[in-house]
Amino acid sequence: MLWIAAFSLLVWLWLACCHGLFWRTDVRLPPRRPPVRWPRVVVVVPARDEAAVLPVSLPMLLAQKYPGRARVILVDDHSADGTGALAAELRTMDGLELTVTTPPPLPPGWTGKLWALRHGVELAGTDADYLLLTDADIAHGPDSLAELVAAAEGNGLDLVSQMARLRVETGWERLIVPAFVYFFAQLYPFRRSNRPGSRTAAAAGGCSLVRREALERAGGVAAIRGAVIDDVSLARAVKSSGGRTWLGLAGDVDSVRPYPRLEQLWRMVSRSAYAQLRHSPLLLLGTVLGLALVYLVPPVATVAGLVAGAPPVAVAGGAAWALMAGTYLPMVRYYGQPVAAVLLLPFTASLYLLMTVDSAVQHWRGRGAAWKGRTYSGA
Repeated sequence: MLWIAAFSLLVWLWLACCHGLFWRTDVRLPPRRPPVRWPRVVVVVPARDEAAVLPVSLPMLLAQKYPGRARVILVDDHSADGTGALAAELRTMDGLELTVTTPPPLPPGWTGKLWALRHGVELAGTDADYLLLTDADIAHGPDSLAELVAAAEGNGLDLVSQMARLRVETGWERLIVPAFVYFFAQLYPFRRSNRPGSRTAAAAGGCSLVRREALERAGGVAAIRGAVIDDVSLARAVKSSGGRTWLGLAGDVDSVRPYPRLEQLWRMVSRSAYAQLRHSPLLLLGTVLGLALVYLVPPVATVAGLVAGAPPVAVAGGAAWALMAGTYLPMVRYYGQPVAAVLLLPFTASLYLLMTVDSAVQHWRGRGAAWKGRTYSGA
């Protein structure tokens, strides 16, 4: 047990010091200066059965204080709850121009969201210098669009993405959501992703501003048409085609979608977890063992060492657990949660382990990445 605990401690020392400072939450929009000429922007919002959140999110999007020309295209992806009609009713006289449209039937090989995005991008045409791809549940602060554009223009960026602050009101949300963002940052350290020439590339699908020419150079939305993890795929496509990408945490971009029950959060994670592992049983096995070593061994070794009277085991396990808690603390504070929540990360990690395994089981059963009545088997 001592050797396992010591190895876990070494892993945490490496993660804390040598893994792109993934645990820090100070990666925010880079310096911004108003451009001499504000470029044209078209906002594309794919929406499927989003009537519950649109009354909160859409008015904030239409009320953007953007000094240049901007308009919104909401693509109603064959909703069954009146999403399109509700969006049209929310149109305002003094806000951004809103177009509500419906794409043709979903063809084979496409995910629904990306097919809807393609339709919106196609309608935008050459009328846009930039495209803001944002989800229907994302509420933007009044200056969000202007700040995204200023960051892109002032820093020569082709893709600027902010990870929206997810809702943390229920007990399950408080337990799982901060860890979700923490694990994402561990998988794709923001600083590495933002470094030109780095192989790491990531974005957040809820809020991504992309230069139209860069998107075309990357092959357009069609280049990632089957991707379940579309945000990361988009960043990879833009970066591999010579574009500069940036990803950070948001200050005034929030998700208003509620996840009050564990079942809903479980589905959010499990629908794409196995796709993230490229549907590889070997990667799944490695992930399960890695999660156990990194997140479960420290508390188990700490308790076992204390109970068995083995101080070296308890010290190694406790030190690893302390490093784990210390790296998680900034994310807990970012989400306004009590400091004591850091001690629950091993339990949350065990839930993520089970979600990952469940994702693989659902794939093997032929259910793939099920979401809003559709099942996908893409990457």
